Amino acid sequence: MLFNLLQAEPIEGAIADTLAEAMPQAAAAQPVEMHESLFSLFKMGGPLMWVLLALSVVAVYIIGKKWWQIRKASQINSNFMNDIRDYVTQGKYKSAVTLCRKYDNPVARMIETGINRIGRPMSDIQSAVENTGNVEVARLEKSLPILASIAGGAPMIGFLGTVIGMVQAFFNMSKAGNNIDITLLSGGIYTAMLTTVGGLIVGIIAYFGYNWLTSQISNLVYKMESSTIEFIDIVLNEPEEEEK
Repeated sequence: MLFNLLQAEPIEGAIADTLAEAMPQAAAAQPVEMHESLFSLFKMGGPLMWVLLALSVVAVYIIGKKWWQIRKASQINSNFMNDIRDYVTQGKYKSAVTLCRKYDNPVARMIETGINRIGRPMSDIQSAVENTGNVEVARLEKSLPILASIAGGAPMIGFLGTVIGMVQAFFNMSKAGNNIDITLLSGGIYTAMLTTVGGLIVGIIAYFGYNWLTSQISNLVYKMESSTIEFIDIVLNEPEEEEK
């Protein structure tokens, strides 16, 4: 019995020594959590990340600006055309023009153009109104091609960064020879992955923003066309004596 206890003590001591030696190694083997800031990750993406940042700023600016313009242009009083009908049928053209200038939107400017040409052939009035409408639509669509270019170009720039990163990784591998270390690949892999993510994010924002703005302009064009048809119907009615 005593012999067994004496034999067990060295064994327990050996186990304790082994555990003591293994614990620092296990602690060292645990993965170290890397808490990188967004700016640090941004810099790891390489110079193309600055290009993508500039494109994102331009895209957000265009989306915000066009949203405000379309929102302002879509604010049409529901009684506007009824008031125009009353003024035109009574021959009060000056009052109708004053009412149009009160509202700063494409529909009001189109109707004002048509009122100023009352008395000319109907084809001239209709052409003048349509030309004004085309100018207004072109103003609303200005800068949208830039947004479309960003939607298509940003992912391509991201893929370019991916190719550059992979070239950089393989170049580092070739220089290392047989002594390949994962740290040699980390820089190229960071560039490849981060530029891809950045390009896709910018492209998605620009793509959805472009489609949304296009749909809003289409809705506004429908309102402009409806107002044009209604105005032509009003002009076809013979007006009374013009306002003095």
